[in-house]
Amino acid sequence: MSNLSLYQLSGNYLQALDFLTDPEMDLPIEAINDTLEGLSGELEDKAINVAMFLKNMEATAEAIKNAEVEMARRRKALENRVQWFKDYLKGSMLHTGISKIECPYFKLSIQNNPSAVNVFDEDAIPLEFKEQVISWKIDKTAIKNAINAGKTVEGAALTNGKRLVIR
Repeated sequence: MSNLSLYQLSGNYLQALDFLTDPEMDLPIEAINDTLEGLSGELEDKAINVAMFLKNMEATAEAIKNAEVEMARRRKALENRVQWFKDYLKGSMLHTGISKIECPYFKLSIQNNPSAVNVFDEDAIPLEFKEQVISWKIDKTAIKNAINAGKTVEGAALTNGKRLVIR
């Protein structure tokens, strides 16, 4: 983590925070709190060092996210290429009338697929073959607007929390 550092942290903070945020450790929150409380320094110094470390973690998380997006794009491209080659081989074998090819590594063969249902007119399907699915989604925006307009919404209430902003 420290090799992606955007900020210069004092050694003991960096070491402690790096250890505490290691996902492999899975430390309880109490242990993290105790360790942070044990670090020497004024609250302002601690807050600044912790905030710097948070920025480092955010940058690392963003880098991982970007890598995941790129890897997913490459995976999809490879999967599409694999499917294209399979279709190419199948088409070539069907066109030439060859149903089986063997080599020391694997066997290629053309086989019939199991039966599959093709629904081309859903309205024509008898009711006995239909399943009704009902789902509900709570519209929190509508609830918030109703409460702000002075209405009482049973089972819901507005809450105001606090968050830390680091700019």
